[in-house]
Amino acid sequence: MTSITDLASSWKVDTSTSYQNSLLTNVGKAGTGNKSLGQSDYLKLMTAQLQYQDPFAPMDNSQMVAQMAQFSQISASTESNKTLTAIADSLSGQRLSDAASWIGKSMLVKSGTAAPDAAGQYAGQLTLSADTDAVSVDLVDSAGATVKSMDLGAQKAGDVNFYWNGKDDAGGQAATGPLTIRVRGATVSRTAAWATIAAVQSPASGSSAKLITTLGNYTSADALSLS
Repeated sequence: MTSITDLASSWKVDTSTSYQNSLLTNVGKAGTGNKSLGQSDYLKLMTAQLQYQDPFAPMDNSQMVAQMAQFSQISASTESNKTLTAIADSLSGQRLSDAASWIGKSMLVKSGTAAPDAAGQYAGQLTLSADTDAVSVDLVDSAGATVKSMDLGAQKAGDVNFYWNGKDDAGGQAATGPLTIRVRGATVSRTAAWATIAAVQSPASGSSAKLITTLGNYTSADALSLS
């Protein structure tokens, strides 16, 4: 006759383990919306572990000390995060104040378009990749017509500035809006233009303040130079 013997599973779930598992399952629920364990959650787990531990095999003192040290680290990390947030908020306000002092000035920014300043003048900068015998800059309107052509002659590799007062040969204002910068006779690695800073905008998201210019919105980090 064949006998059947019931074999008990080697994996046992005691009362303490069951309670801790329920805590882990419910952490983040009941309206908290948390997806990670916080300091209070670890305290709950530790309290449950002490409450339901086996009295004949209590938690080792070294384990208790290690867990308390972890709680201290969590607390210190939380305080550090609060301090860093406060510092970031302070610096953000300071950056906004610094940016506001730029209003009315001009900044050199990377751009393929040049815009007139308050006096109707156009200015910019080319960065030449190599020496050239003759380089010219054309300012072109939206219709594709060349409004102004400037012969800059022979130039060394590097930064070369250009300027136009915005007037025609008769002394009248030849252009009043943005013009496209077109380079002839040289290869350029960067084209930039001077733009007047009209205002400063502070985004609600808390990101860097935006400088509103005649060429668009930029951050202070976008400025290649300030005048």
